[in-house]
Amino acid sequence: MTPLSLPGKLHGTVELDLCFSCQGIWFDGFESHQIAPGGIVELFKLIHDHRDDQRMPLAEPLRCPRCDEKLLAGLDVTKSGKFTYHRCLQHHGRFSVFAQFMIEKGFVRQLSPLEIKELAARIQTVHCTGCGAPVDIRKDAACTHCRAPIAILDPKAVQQALATYHQAEVKRSHLDPNSLADAILETERQKSRRQAANVLNRPVEDSVGDLVTSGVEIVWNMLKR
Repeated sequence: MTPLSLPGKLHGTVELDLCFSCQGIWFDGFESHQIAPGGIVELFKLIHDHRDDQRMPLAEPLRCPRCDEKLLAGLDVTKSGKFTYHRCLQHHGRFSVFAQFMIEKGFVRQLSPLEIKELAARIQTVHCTGCGAPVDIRKDAACTHCRAPIAILDPKAVQQALATYHQAEVKRSHLDPNSLADAILETERQKSRRQAANVLNRPVEDSVGDLVTSGVEIVWNMLKR
């Protein structure tokens, strides 16, 4: 995996490990929550830069790079919808594919049942954003292998997410001592609690790539205007 250093929310940096061939990120501990807003935007740009890299299937089973134990599949919910990941039972960290991380951070949203129905009228099969398996969207609204919901990179969602992270980054750069103390206390509280693609205009095809990766270039061109 390729190491990547990003600015942390409070101080210092967060060291991530990325695999561009499987489009995955390994987070030690709770690093996904410790990345500064500017780091999230930087990571989004990096995902864009590697959007055309050859994609390899995920290993089966996925194993922890620290202890080599089998990772357990998980499902969580954020404002953007449900996202999947794989975590180490020894608490070494978790593995997320790019698309699922982008759902977690608000760049991607789930398709509604009506949108899936409209898409299925022209495209029969897409590849899951979570594991890469084919999903017949004429009858399934989620991957039958990993249960990841059908999601799409939405230009409006991207713009809203970028605006939110930009505002948060400006605030972070002007932290006063009281705000910093509050942030540290909140981090400790969280530790304690833990311890106790917009492709709707695409021509008809029998099968297409995942809707997030397919939409990255479209959204990126919109953002550069």
